[in-house]
Formats: sequence, structure tokens, C-alpha cells
Amino acid sequence: MFKKYLTLFSIGLLAIVMACKKLAPQPAKDEELLDGPVEGLSPEEKSRFLKGDIAFNDAIFTAENGLGPVFVANSCGSCHAGDGKGHPFTSLTRFGQTDSSGNKYLEKGGPQLQNRAIPGYEPESIPAGASSAKILPPANTGLGYLDAVSDADILALSDPFDNDGDGISGVANWVKVPGYCEYRKNSVEQNGRHIGRFGRKGAAYDLLQQTANAYNQDMGITSGYESMDTYSRTEADPEVSNATVQDVVFYLKTLKAPIPRNQADGEVQTGKQLFTSTGCAKCHTPQLKTGESKISALSNKTFYPYTDLLLHDMGKGLDDGYTEGTAKTYEWRTPALWGLGLSKNSQGGSYYLLHDGRARSIEEAILLHGGEGSQSAANYQGLPDAEKKKLIKFLENL
Repeated sequence: MFKKYLTLFSIGLLAIVMACKKLAPQPAKDEELLDGPVEGLSPEEKSRFLKGDIAFNDAIFTAENGLGPVFVANSCGSCHAGDGKGHPFTSLTRFGQTDSSGNKYLEKGGPQLQNRAIPGYEPESIPAGASSAKILPPANTGLGYLDAVSDADILALSDPFDNDGDGISGVANWVKVPGYCEYRKNSVEQNGRHIGRFGRKGAAYDLLQQTANAYNQDMGITSGYESMDTYSRTEADPEVSNATVQDVVFYLKTLKAPIPRNQADGEVQTGKQLFTSTGCAKCHTPQLKTGESKISALSNKTFYPYTDLLLHDMGKGLDDGYTEGTAKTYEWRTPALWGLGLSKNSQGGSYYLLHDGRARSIEEAILLHGGEGSQSAANYQGLPDAEKKKLIKFLENL
């Protein structure tokens, strides 16, 4: 009898355990996450990746350890949840430059509005007469691959005079490079400027400039790279070490590229063909390759970001009257589309697309394309509804 009850008890216990396993949240699949390192890192590189991960996602700044006194956010991760795109709540406001002659409001808080302040201080406001633009933080993944593309390959995609007559020009943003940046091998120079590739306008030369600026302009944190206090506009002692900044740069360089999903699905495959036939791939270049990199896991790799890293005229509707470098106010760098379908995960469950989040769906983002993107938008609009759905499904699975 005892054995009978023991058997029944064991069966019941097993049933409870199995039921709990079914009820317990299952870990997300790798292709459903944007974070995680690239494959092929050495043990030492994995350790450094972890250090950068902690500095990026776990470090919270306060007034006691350097925050502000005026700022936008108090951590890197607060603007890039899960290394994904930002939400309008975390948007940045840039102001003070309307053409390539430079920012006219640097002594009045430019180029970025610090809309929050620690107790005892007042946040900034946009000066009268200054044009401004809202900028949503982009996703972080795959940046090391984009960083390792050669200048020559970027320029090969450029067609500033539209010599092929397809209505697409594409130009580089030529920017002044801070003295602390190290030039890429075979970096191309033009009138003392080099090709920028990061940020919505491609105004940052590399990820070191992007990261040092983010510490300084987003959080009011000074470093050995960007030492100006954003409130007093004077030089200040470093509040974060150069080593930590470099760890974050390494982390950003070695975040994996988004993994495409459902690529064997027939509708996804048809959508991919439609993406090309409608002309979308003329700017959102599917395939690029890296050159030599100091991080061997990134060297000589073919990857699929769906960007040409060039500026394009996006029409009057997307002209915000603000610019950076040599970009025009209506020019925006082609954003990489990989991981697009995962954007909602970091944006509260809804899409906020384009540079300022105004598009609430992929279709709306397509239809807001003007200028060089107007023909592709019209081609999409002319598709039967069933084909539109297949093209959107393809984009959602990149």
C-alpha cells in the first residue's frame, strides 16, 4: 500500500513539475534579442564586452557621481532599452545649425538641449530663433560592422550627380574629426573633413566620438575626450575614465548583428523580392562587407544591414531645419533596417519610426518618404494589398 501511495505521489509531483515548466516564462530565442556579443571573440574580448555591458546598462549617474547639472538621461541604457530604439520620451533635441557653416548657438547650450536638471539648477530651453529637430535614439546592434566598412566602399555607393538617372544620389557627410579619434586605415579626406557614419545625419566619425559625445551631451558627464561642462561651458575634470569610455566603445562594436527570422517563409521571400523591385534597396543596400579590423571577429565579414551609410534628400516633409556637418536640413542618413521588427520590444509595444518617431507603423514610415524616396513610396503605394503585406512581413523579419 505504501509503495502504491509513493507511486501516486511521485506521479503527482512529476505532473506539478511539468505544469510549472509550462507556466514558467521561457527564455527568449537568440533571434528575438538585440543584445549579445558577436561570435568569435577571445576570452579576453568577452571579458571586456562584459565590462562595457555593465558600464552601458547598469551604471546609473546621480549628482554625487557626476550627473548634469543639466542632462537628458542618467544612464546609457535608459535611452537604449535592450540595445534597441528609443521612445519619444527619451528623444533628444538638437538645435542651432541650419547649414554647413556650423552651429551658431554653442554659447547658448547648443548643439543639444539638456531638458532636465539636478535640484538647484534650471534645465535648458531652446534659444529664440534657433531651429531644432527631435532625434530618437537608434538601436545599437551591429554597429561594429558598420564601423569597419571602408570609406572606399561607402563612396562607391555614392552618386552625387545621379549619373545613372535613377533619381537616387546619396552623398557622404563630411565632418570635422575630433583630435582624440584614430583615423581608419585608408580614411578618405576632403578639405580637412572625413566621412561620418553614425547618428541620424552621420555626423559622428566613429563610435568613440559618438560615445564620448553621449556621455557629455546626454548625461552631462565629462571625460578626457569631451571635457567641457555642459552647464558652465568651461573645462572640467573627468567624471568618467577614458578606460570606461573605451570599454563602452568595445561593447558597442562587438554587439551582434540582428538575426533575421522566418527566412524560409514564402511570403517573406516574396516580400524581399518586392523590396528590391519597388526600389527600396537602392538606398537600403542589403549587403555590405567589412575590411580589416583590430577586432578579428569583425574582419572581412559580409553582412546584411540594409543601409548605404549615405545621406539622401528625404523631401520637405522630413526637413526639420536643423543639420550637422555638411548635410542639408532635408538630408538624413539611410538607417539600417536589420532588427526593424524587434523595435517595438524597446518602444513600449508600438512602433515609433523615422528619425523623430512620427511614423507609428512601417507602412506610414514608407509613405512619409519624400525626395529621393518618393518614387519607392509611390511604387509601394501602387502594390495590391496582398503584396504590401508581404513586403511589410519581410521587413518585420529582418
